[in-house]
Amino acid sequence: MMIAAIAGRGRATAFDALADVYLSRLAVYTPVEAKTFRSEEAFLEAVAGGRTRTAPRVVLLDGRGKMLSSAEFAGFIGGQRDGGAQNLIFAVGPADGWSQVAVDSAGGRAGGLVLSLGAMTLPHELARVVLVEQVYRAFTILANHPYHGGH
Repeated sequence: MMIAAIAGRGRATAFDALADVYLSRLAVYTPVEAKTFRSEEAFLEAVAGGRTRTAPRVVLLDGRGKMLSSAEFAGFIGGQRDGGAQNLIFAVGPADGWSQVAVDSAGGRAGGLVLSLGAMTLPHELARVVLVEQVYRAFTILANHPYHGGH
């Protein structure tokens, strides 16, 4: 399964460096890449490759989304993997959030999910770090690696 973490990326920051650490760790478990798009429209166009079984599964981070524990999130990823998902795309939205069209599109897509990292507002650069760490944590949970350790 290919994992893609997508977010706006401006100038190189400490946030980017930390996200890169977790992307490198995640690459031990699954192919992974980080991409950026100039706009929500460009992102939606890129993932609109149909609603077939091989179409990418999309997870949008949005405050209106569903909150999951780390174990539940690992279960979601494991279910996608075991269900044959070839590409799982996680996308942190623009600073002003996703449009309702994007949220409806992800939520209605097979295997799609709108996910919230919690009730607090985070800068999107920090949300990307938290997202990538949680995806890494999910893979360690699925592999019974001690990283999670019940935290």
